[in-house]
Amino acid sequence: MTKILIIEDDTDINNLLAKIMRRQGYEAVQAFSGTEGKLRLELEQYDLLLLDLMLPGMMGEELIGEIRQTDPDLSIIVLSAKSGLEERVEVLELGADDYMVKPFAAAEVEARVAGALRRSTRRRKLEEAQQESAQQESAEGLQFKILQYKELTLDADRREVRVRGQILNLTAHEYDILYILLKEPGKVYSRERLYELVWQGGYYGEDNTVNVHVSNLRKKIAVADTDEYIATVWGIGFRMA
Repeated sequence: MTKILIIEDDTDINNLLAKIMRRQGYEAVQAFSGTEGKLRLELEQYDLLLLDLMLPGMMGEELIGEIRQTDPDLSIIVLSAKSGLEERVEVLELGADDYMVKPFAAAEVEARVAGALRRSTRRRKLEEAQQESAQQESAEGLQFKILQYKELTLDADRREVRVRGQILNLTAHEYDILYILLKEPGKVYSRERLYELVWQGGYYGEDNTVNVHVSNLRKKIAVADTDEYIATVWGIGFRMA
């Protein structure tokens, strides 16, 4: 059964989220402080995390940072009363996959969780399929296994990206965006299309998610090479530079 950890200090909201998750057939585990949530994460594995930011013991932002050091693939959806663009961008840059502002509608929580789980399942199945077929792929099937662009190399089997030999520590979504752009470096992808391909859900036009993840990619690449790798096509989207 899909296991979801809810870290929220407001008892009513925590219980409501747990009720919504259980109604969808998920196993909901509840924590009411940042430190309790961290302990549960150390003891068990979860498929998704619903996280508040203003928490006793350990703030949500700090917890995201610690999680991303050891688990780049855990889906993290932040639910917070902080509605400013600056706060949302900061949290997404830390490694959260999605951000919802309180108060929220139950239907939207259900949709965002389902989308996040669908994406993580898709990634796992893709990785398993790649491993199973590694010994029998034809030369044609290998065309997207190793992608190179300037001083950057992407190994699809290992989900590993290197720039000038230096491994980049990318989140799952950052890797997926880069992989899509590298497969067709001359093609321009709109923000809407990247969101649909990577997040596997409807595009929320007011969301700055794609821009933030592309910005993070650029910063991580720039640490190893100052050359431009991802170009912005103004009014449209992004392509490899």
